[in-house]
Amino acid sequence: MARTYTLKRRAESQAQTRRRIVEAAVELHSTIGPANTTVSMIAEKAGVQRHTFYKHFPDERSVLMACSSHSLERDPMPDAEAWLATADKGERLRVGLSAVYNWYARNESLIACVLRDAQTHELVREIMALRYGPSVGAWRDVLGAKLKHKQRAMLALALSYHTWRTLVREAGLKQADAVKAMAQAVAA
Repeated sequence: MARTYTLKRRAESQAQTRRRIVEAAVELHSTIGPANTTVSMIAEKAGVQRHTFYKHFPDERSVLMACSSHSLERDPMPDAEAWLATADKGERLRVGLSAVYNWYARNESLIACVLRDAQTHELVREIMALRYGPSVGAWRDVLGAKLKHKQRAMLALALSYHTWRTLVREAGLKQADAVKAMAQAVAA
């Protein structure tokens, strides 16, 4: 009986250590980016030794997969299927863009770092496509249904994180005004 209890406590301790490592890595990825984050930095922030890090994550891919999974569990990307309940396509577009822009605002720092690093770091680009690609594709499919070619191009622009950042952070638009402006641009 005591052995089962000991194994359970050990498993809980290992899970807590793994969680600390992942949370430390996500914090670093949100500030300096995944490409600039080292094992030593993660281990120090998590309060573990490098060998402990490697027991949980044998390579860069495994830690990036765990971090992206943790981030998406903590704040899932908007679900495009939910927008299908809105019959009017103009209103659906506004609802969808609002959800996407709200998600961008909540995850701004992490998204900025990941997108920047994906331009030059193959593994970050691969995992970004794996984790974010299906949702972004669903956003385009649901919001772009029955749009003309030029409207679909404007939709791609409207869904871009960089567009959101330009309108809201750089130009100083309120989020609702950015949604309205891009919905009008897509509809034109």
